[in-house]
This record gives sequence, C-alpha cells and structure tokens, in this order.
Amino acid sequence: MSTALETRPPAEAAAAPAEQAPAPRGLLPVVLTATFMTALDTFVVNVAVPSVQADLGAGPAVVQWVMAGFGLALAVGLVTAGRLGDRYGRRRVFALGLALFTLASAGCGLAPTAAALVGGRVAQGLAAALMGPQVLAILRTAFSGAAQARAFARYGLTMGIGAVFGQLIGGLLIRADLLGLGWRSCFLINLPIGLAALAAVRRCLPESRAPQRPGLDPVGVLLVSVALTALVLPLIQGPGLHWPLWTVLCLAAAGVLLAAFAVHQHRTTATGTPLVDTRLFRGRAFRTGLLAQLAFWLGQASFFLVLALHLQLGRGLDALGSGLVFTAIGLGYLLTSNATHLVTARLGERRTITVGGLLMAVGLGLLALAAHDAAEASVWWLAPGLFVDGLGMGLVIAPVTTVVLAAVEPELAGAAAGVVATVQQVGGAVGIALIGLLYYGAGDPTAAFGRSVTALAVLELVLVGLVRLLPRRS
Repeated sequence: MSTALETRPPAEAAAAPAEQAPAPRGLLPVVLTATFMTALDTFVVNVAVPSVQADLGAGPAVVQWVMAGFGLALAVGLVTAGRLGDRYGRRRVFALGLALFTLASAGCGLAPTAAALVGGRVAQGLAAALMGPQVLAILRTAFSGAAQARAFARYGLTMGIGAVFGQLIGGLLIRADLLGLGWRSCFLINLPIGLAALAAVRRCLPESRAPQRPGLDPVGVLLVSVALTALVLPLIQGPGLHWPLWTVLCLAAAGVLLAAFAVHQHRTTATGTPLVDTRLFRGRAFRTGLLAQLAFWLGQASFFLVLALHLQLGRGLDALGSGLVFTAIGLGYLLTSNATHLVTARLGERRTITVGGLLMAVGLGLLALAAHDAAEASVWWLAPGLFVDGLGMGLVIAPVTTVVLAAVEPELAGAAAGVVATVQQVGGAVGIALIGLLYYGAGDPTAAFGRSVTALAVLELVLVGLVRLLPRRS
C-alpha cells in the first residue's frame, strides 16, 4: 500500500456507490439537527445581548465573552475532535458532543449570573467542536455518489437556515416571551430538540472509525490548541480593544506555534500517529479547496455582522425588524440550496461554485449601490441585493465543502473534517477582524456599510479565481 494519500479517479468514484450499503433513513435528520443547533447558537446570541445586559447586569466586557467564548472554544477544539472520532468512533463522539451541548444549553438558559452564562457558552463551544467534524466525516463515509451530493446539499441548507434565520428566530422567541423566559428561551429551546436527536442516535447512526485507531498525539493537541487560542483570541478581542500590544504578540506567537505544529505533524506522520495526517495536503483538491473555504468563510460572518450593524445602527431597526430583512437572503438561499445537488450534477462542482461566487459578488455590488441612497430610500431597497447574494450562497456552501472532502480516503475523514471545520471558524474570525477595521474606520454607518460590502464583493471574485485552480472531478 502506498504511503501517500491517493485520490480515486472518476471511474472508480463512479463505481463506489454500487458497493456501499445505503445509509439509515434517519441519519440525515439526526446529524443535521446538531448542525442546525450549532449554527443557530452562533448567531442567535446577537439579538439576546441587550436582554442579557438588562437581566444579569453584565458589562460590555462580559457580554463580549458571552459571544466570543463560544467561537473560541469551538475553533480550538475542532482538529482534536476530528481525530477523536477517527479513534473512538464517530457516532460515539458525536453522541457525547450532542449530550454535552444539550446540557450546556440548559446551563446557559438557567444561568443566574453573567459569569455562569459565559461558562455555559464556552461549554457549548467545546461540545459543538465534538459534533462538527463527526457530522462531516459521517456524511463523507455513509454516503457516496449522488447520495453524497444530496447529503452535503442538505448540510449546506441547514447551516444557512441556522445562520440566516438565527436573528429572526431569536427575535421571535424574545418577543413571544414564552413562559416569561425572555432571552433564556433562545438556549432552552435546545433541550427538547437535543434530547429527541440523542434518543435516535443509536438507531439511526452507524458507527465508523479509522481502521487502525490512530493515536491522539498529545504534543500535537497541545500545540494546536495553544496556537489556535493565540490566533483566535486576539482576533475576537482586538477590534473592540483597539489592538493593544498583547494582541499583536499573541498573533506573532500563533504564527510560530502553527509552524511548530506543522513540522511536528510532518514528522509524526511517518510514525502513523499524527493529529493531522500531512498526506492530506499532497492532494491539490484538498489544498486548493481549503483556500476556497477560507476565502468563502472570510466573508460570511463579517457580512452578517456589518449587515446587522447597518440595519440596527444605520437604519434604527430593532432585532426583530433586522431579522425580517435577513429573510431576503434566506429566500434566495432556500431557492438554490435545495437544488444545489441537481445543479452540481449538471455543471460540476467547479462551475457551480463559480456561478455562486459571481452571484454573491453581484448581490454585494447591488448592496453597495443601495447604500449610497440609504438616507432617502426604504430599507427594503436592500432586498434585491440580499436576495441575489442568498442565491449565490446557496450554490457555494455545499459544493465548496464536498470538493475538499470527496478526494479524502475514508480512514482520514475525521482528521480532514476537523481541518475543514477549523478553517471555517478561523476564516470567520479573521474576516470579522479585517472587515471590522474597514467598517469602524469609515465613521458614518452608511458609508461603512458600502465600503465593507464592496470589499466583500472583491473577496467573492477571489473565491472564483481559486475555484478555477481546482482539479476537474466528475
């Protein structure tokens, strides 16, 4: 057997589905429920912040950690969690993460103090890190061919619904004030959903793991955890603190630690016990696909941030009102993401992502034009640009993930999924930091929004350029 990672040629890939048993019927609903809860809780907290401040008397620094603690814990844990699934079983690690996420959601919803809420959010992030790579690895190993394309299309649809409609769902829950719970219902709603999904795990999810049960590489775990903390923490805290010296030092240390991690992984790959098998990066599809993932996710979280700021600060809308405007993106997203697997079957992944990236660039360009007339025009003049941007998003999310994982051997699926999920999270944090500098440097909220979406439109063109470097795949 060759020691290099080998990608299957198209003829073999096409033959694979006939040899693979069909996945259990309930598999997708279970894993996508976890995906939805994670995406929702990433964004729903944005609308809960004012109520949290009023109820718990939280200061700005603590409130920032309510939002940042989740993202930091999630980003740091993903690579290690992917390898845990390879070693101990993806269903087992997924079930553990789902149980912990449900428990942590209860802790957030019942938190008596702001500090307890921060602790619950960090626990939520760590639990989400356990689930995320297992979902991608399960979809990669349980499905093949056209079924795999459909599965990843549903995955992209679920992520988008949680992200796009998160603010609207949060606003509706707070406005409804179920049982007088207020903002707490944004977290407590996860309890019945999580428990129902957990009850179905053993029946609906087949167990899978790497055949040789890889080691955990404790040195690698330590290096990557400290490196990602040093990278993500200043990106989250730096913009609000105006980049004090410690944030710059952390970023410099992160570069050194990530280089040390890469060298260590290259050496340990020869022994068969790396945390991230460096054979993954020998494939052009994986390398270029990761860069495409990075370009895409650099723009997503930052776009949602500047749009929310523009609607609430520039247009004076409340959380529910801004959530309703977000539905324009959601409509476009639902329209294309439901049919992404059909479009990909006809055009191929490269062309589908290219069309999606171009549509997003056009939509963001329309938003930049609409921003110039913001003072006189209705906020709904933003709707055409948002709708077109949503159309493009729906064509990108699933294929840009599939193209990275499809060429990876099943025994490395967990490690690869951990890397992909980490790139998504780190890309989001870097994008928020960079676009945040651009946004806050403009002064006027309307001008800041126009400048930001123009930069994001250029970023989508970079994505289109990277996609052209991907190898062709049937």
